[in-house]
Amino acid sequence: MEVSIVFISLFIVVFGIFYLHYSTRNKERLALIEKGQDVNIFYGDKKSNGPRTPSPVWKIIILNLGLILLGVGLGIFLGALLYQVAGMEDESAYTAAIFTMSGIGLLVGFFITKNFK
Repeated sequence: MEVSIVFISLFIVVFGIFYLHYSTRNKERLALIEKGQDVNIFYGDKKSNGPRTPSPVWKIIILNLGLILLGVGLGIFLGALLYQVAGMEDESAYTAAIFTMSGIGLLVGFFITKNFK
C-alpha cells in the first residue's frame, strides 16, 4: 500500500513539473506574440549573429555527473581517512565525507557551466 502511494505521488509531481514548464513557456511566447516581439529568440540561429545559443544539455549533464562521481569517490577516500586516522565512527565518517565532497563537486560544476559559451 505504501509503495503504491509513493509511486502515485512521484508520478503526480513529475507530471506537475512538466505541465507547469510547458504551460508557462506557452504563455510567455503568446505574450511576446501579442506585443509584436520576435519569437525567434527561443530558437537560436547558428548561422546568424543573433542571440547566443545555449550549450548542449548533454555536455552539462556529463560534466555534472562526472564531478559528482568524482566527489563521491573522494568522499569515500576522505571517509576512510577520517575513520582510520581521526577515529570517527564508521557510518558518520563515510556519510559526512560523501555528502560534503558531492556538494563541493556540484558547486564546482555550477561554476564551470556558468562560464560555458
